[in-house]
Amino acid sequence: MVEEGKPAPDFELRADDGRTVKLSDFRGRPVVLYFYPKDDTPGCAAQACGIRDSYSEFQARGAEVLGISVDDEASHRSFREKYNLPFTLLADPDSEAGKAYGVTQQDKPWFERSTFVIDADGNVAKELRRVDPLLHADQVLEVLRG
Repeated sequence: MVEEGKPAPDFELRADDGRTVKLSDFRGRPVVLYFYPKDDTPGCAAQACGIRDSYSEFQARGAEVLGISVDDEASHRSFREKYNLPFTLLADPDSEAGKAYGVTQQDKPWFERSTFVIDADGNVAKELRRVDPLLHADQVLEVLRG
């Protein structure tokens, strides 16, 4: 299970643009790793657009934003294009990362809406569970501001 102050579980997943992305590739800068239920649903769109609308603040803090759901690359690509999202979406159809971060849900095929702020050293700085999609971006920015 993930614990604040402990190393974040590494993973390797496919991005919406076809690249393979490893969490460890981002060492040296903070990462906002957010798990969400499903592409193009009202709550998930609100959450993603909240990050999009505040993205310059995430960049100002040097943070990389990665969204993860069980949806495939094509679904992610469509979702990203539809809402003009400036950050990477990762496909986790086998729930590899979802299981490592404890966000899978019993009897449901999607992830719990949860966010992990990973520090530049690769440790979990903050764990946010069952976040409100409308407040999410502000909550994460508070963490990044320290």
